[in-house]
Amino acid sequence: MGNTAVVVGGGIGGLAAAIGLRRIGWEVTVLERASVLEDAGAGISLAANGLRALEQLGVGEAVRGASRGQYSGGTLTPRGGWLTRMDGTALEKAVGTPIMGVPRATLHRLLRTSLPAEALLIGFEAGSVEQIGPGRVRVGYGDTVLDADLVVAADGIGSKVRGQLFPTHPGPVYSGSTVLRAITEHAVDLRTDFELTWGYGAEFGHIAFRDGRAEWHAVLNLPAGTRFVAPLAELTRRFHTWHDPIPALLDATRPDAVLHHDVNELRTPLPTYTVGRIALLGDAAHAMTPNLGQGACQALEDAVTLAAALAEEPTVETALTRYDAERRPRSQAVARAARQAGRMGQQLSHPLAVALRNQAMRLTPSRAAVRMLLRHHAWIPPQLN
Repeated sequence: MGNTAVVVGGGIGGLAAAIGLRRIGWEVTVLERASVLEDAGAGISLAANGLRALEQLGVGEAVRGASRGQYSGGTLTPRGGWLTRMDGTALEKAVGTPIMGVPRATLHRLLRTSLPAEALLIGFEAGSVEQIGPGRVRVGYGDTVLDADLVVAADGIGSKVRGQLFPTHPGPVYSGSTVLRAITEHAVDLRTDFELTWGYGAEFGHIAFRDGRAEWHAVLNLPAGTRFVAPLAELTRRFHTWHDPIPALLDATRPDAVLHHDVNELRTPLPTYTVGRIALLGDAAHAMTPNLGQGACQALEDAVTLAAALAEEPTVETALTRYDAERRPRSQAVARAARQAGRMGQQLSHPLAVALRNQAMRLTPSRAAVRMLLRHHAWIPPQLN
């Protein structure tokens, strides 16, 4: 079996894939088109499956040390009434850990520093990716080409590699929701570790960090491409009557810190995650809505599963067949569940539908909510030696 790989994309999934491949003895080069490898305005929630994957990659302890456990919180109405309460202690008892909140930039830095600097080519965009013969793949970037035994396409929801491999696939589509988010400039007095608040076609949520700051996000049902001249002022107008600490979170944010992105997803499933010696990973393979907080976790699962298959199978081809068989059904099922969660959660706007949902949530026992989470969180990773 060959042992050289090029990873296209230096996000969380791409870096995790590179770490996993290096742990099994492969030589890896990561091509990342961006000149800055972080997303400073975002936070991330890591469930047990993502944390277990990070442990196999050797960075689990460091990530836990930089994260804050989500023990308290839940889902509320705009007036502050509880729909469900999160029982982080029960979840920890069931799967060994609560959900952990961490700045995305911190997670990215911890992954990045686990790789040698020479393995990362920053500011280089991959061009063509092509099979050049039995067992070899070529990646071009600028005036340079790299030949390898494997290419891992982790180039995100707008993956150019996916477009080359599946030219007739419709690609990502707009989910119907747009998200604005930021990290507060300073610590905020928060009563909980995590909250979601659902109104009519709108959601506001926060994740608390170890240093007292928080990431917040606002999700709105709006036409694709909608943008505001003054995003923070617009959100203050829309959410100023919602319960505390929502106004305080907005007040603690710099106007220039707000990021705004439409929520897109790969709604049409791919028929395979591998073509020849090219493997798709993370959002390039199964971009999903964020309603279950599983996007990054699924990419981390991909990375560990791919490395384990390559370590244990006799050939790259059989390893990629195994990777596709193990990852495609699970990740596509999680994507479907995330889409459904959005439709029954934030995207609901009809008053009767919202009232019925809220009543159903109030009547759902907390242990039943934990059982629903376990469907996605209770994943056991393969071992990387």
